[in-house]
Amino acid sequence: MKIATYNVNGVNGRLDVLLRWLEQASPDVVCLQELKSPDAKFPVKAIEAAGYGAIWHGQKSWNGVAILAKGKEPLLTRKGLSGDADDPHSRYIEAAVDGMLFGCLYLPNGNPYPGPKFSYKLAWFERLAAYAAELLELKVPVVLAGDYNVMPTELDVYKPERWLDDALFRVEVRDAFRRLVDQGWTDALRQLHPGERIYTYWDYFRNAFARDAGLRIDHFLLSPQLAAKLVRAGVDKEVRGWEHASDHAPTWIELSDAPHRK
Repeated sequence: MKIATYNVNGVNGRLDVLLRWLEQASPDVVCLQELKSPDAKFPVKAIEAAGYGAIWHGQKSWNGVAILAKGKEPLLTRKGLSGDADDPHSRYIEAAVDGMLFGCLYLPNGNPYPGPKFSYKLAWFERLAAYAAELLELKVPVVLAGDYNVMPTELDVYKPERWLDDALFRVEVRDAFRRLVDQGWTDALRQLHPGERIYTYWDYFRNAFARDAGLRIDHFLLSPQLAAKLVRAGVDKEVRGWEHASDHAPTWIELSDAPHRK
C-alpha cells in the first residue's frame, strides 16, 4: 500500500497539479492539508473523476484537511481533536480505510515566536499527544500523517542556525514532537533514512528550491502494528518544481501487504 501526505496549499487553485500528481504517482491513500476551501467548494467531483473517494473538513482561510482513497470511500471516524471546544480551526480528520486508521493533521505554524500563536501551537500539540496515546491503547494499525510544522532535528533543516527562534524549530516544539514519538510511534522517513538530509518543503523566496534549502516538516508516524510493514519512503521532490506547485512536495511511504507478525 502506498500512502502519501501533501500540503497542497490551496486545493482549488492547484487542482491541476494535484490531479497530475495523483495520476502519475497513483497512491492508495492521500492526506491533504491547507485546503483553503470551505466544505461546499471542495472539488469532490474532479477528485472522484480521478478515481478517488474523499472526506474533508474545510475552511476558507489557511486551514482544511482531507483524506482520499483510491477506488473507495474513506469511512469518517473523527473531525477535530477534543480538549478545546472553542477551537474553530479545521486541522484534524480521521478515516478508516482497509482496516487501518488514518489521521490527517495540520499543526499550527506558531509564528511569530513568542506570542499567542506559539502558545496555541504547543496547546494543540498537547491535545494531539493525548489523543495519540489513546490510539495506541487501541492496538490497531494507525497512520498519523500530515504537515506537523516541526523540524525534529538539525538534520531536518538547511542551515539550522538561522531557525533557532522560529516556531518550527524552537526547542519546545521539537521536544513535543520527540515526546509524541516516544509514546511508541515510528517516524517513517527517518526510520528508513536515518542519516540523510531529506526535505519536504522549500520556501517560494530566495530561490530556496533551486538551492535545496529546504525543511522536513511533513511526517508519517506509524503505530507498532504498521512499523514492521514499512518498506519504502520518499519525497516526490520534482512536483515542487512544477509550474504553480505548492511549496511542499508530496511525501509518501509504502507498506508491505504481508501479515503483521508480533
